Amino acid sequence: MNYPLQLSFEVLSIARKLTVIDATGNLSFFVKQKAFKLKESVTVFADVDQQLPLYELTADRIIDFSASYHFKDARGSHVGTVRRKGMKSLWKARYDIVNGGGPGMTIHEGNPWTKVFDALFCEIPIVGMFSGYVFHPEYIVAREDGTPVMRLKKEPAFFQGKFSIEKLGTVSEEEETRILLSLIMMVLLERQRG
Repeated sequence: MNYPLQLSFEVLSIARKLTVIDATGNLSFFVKQKAFKLKESVTVFADVDQQLPLYELTADRIIDFSASYHFKDARGSHVGTVRRKGMKSLWKARYDIVNGGGPGMTIHEGNPWTKVFDALFCEIPIVGMFSGYVFHPEYIVAREDGTPVMRLKKEPAFFQGKFSIEKLGTVSEEEETRILLSLIMMVLLERQRG
């Protein structure tokens, strides 16, 4: 992957579609979240026409605060899991990336106050329309020892959710896939939270 990656979605759109574009302008992933499902289900495609499915991300339970989201590739092989840390995520978003027995990683919010101020500013009539230009939350992916490996940061955008993903450290191809799928799932979940 050529970093930084650009992740974007339409804020006012009913359909939950998300694109990930690399630094050269090539599509890395096209993501479609299935609407009206009690159990979260997200499909990651290699193309916008949705002809080449790469991964399926599914929740382990119906609408739950501390759900786990399992990743499977197109052949049905388990790739990894991301878990939302329920009560710990109320103030500061935190997710655990699980590698079926190997060392895990975490995603945590850099500064929880940024999200609070963004949510409050968004509620101000008329002025709130410009909240996408004022506050920019960021999320850090780190190893168990605290070493940061990737950062997802909200970018200024009007009526669109735009994020950049930077690589901060060395990761294997499998870790990179798990991290990117975890960040995609986290963005979809945090979008629902506000």
